[in-house]
Amino acid sequence: MSVTIKSEHEIELMRESCRLLAIVHDEIRKMIEPGISTMQLNERAHHMITKEFGCKPNFLHLYGFPYTICTSVNDQVVHGFPSKDVILKEGDIISVDMGLIYKGYHSDAARTWGVGKISEEDQKLIDVTKQSFFEGIKYARAGNHLHDISAAVQAYAESFGFGVVRDMVGHGIGTALHEDPQIPNFKERGMGKGIRLRPGMTFAIEPMINAGTWEVDIDDWKCVTSDGSKSAHYENTIVITDGDPEILTLYRDGREV
Repeated sequence: MSVTIKSEHEIELMRESCRLLAIVHDEIRKMIEPGISTMQLNERAHHMITKEFGCKPNFLHLYGFPYTICTSVNDQVVHGFPSKDVILKEGDIISVDMGLIYKGYHSDAARTWGVGKISEEDQKLIDVTKQSFFEGIKYARAGNHLHDISAAVQAYAESFGFGVVRDMVGHGIGTALHEDPQIPNFKERGMGKGIRLRPGMTFAIEPMINAGTWEVDIDDWKCVTSDGSKSAHYENTIVITDGDPEILTLYRDGREV
């Protein structure tokens, strides 16, 4: 395993990549309402990334993925294909996962939003998934171990009775979208502590949490919960520092999108 340590110059390029991505996410968030298709979201994100920012969408054609963003609705966990035939309805929840390349450096972030008025149960799933990320990164500090993050995500999500997906994990990020190390959202006996964290490491940490079982059914790109329960996804690109981790895919003033 080769985990890269980024220079301050490289981190600054990643900051800009992530800043631009936060703007795209905010625009897509504003578009989400009953009656809009997931393809409309994809087209808007693609236009912003390529035409307005002059960047490249890093998901497009990666491993053969044919779109700029992933739009995963309700029981779809990740990797949902945008489609003009998938029309969002009141009460749906949708996870949007995307990234871009700025001057050779990648960004990656995911958010889950409700469509119109959603149930209290679905809002709780979204909120717990998001907070599980923040519980995890309390341990994203130099000197700690990678799986300290994993254990904290799992403990928080499971305390609410939710299932923590095992089949997909977070990852390092930099000049490639997927770099070492893999970052699970769970810690099981025998996994070990993981690498020791050092300043300059850059990670995409992304809890994927199901309302029911942690188990998923995968068929090519399709990934859905095995029991049909809804799933939420929250991800940010972060950098390990000498103090608290810096979350790069938020606005510079720290506001979330």
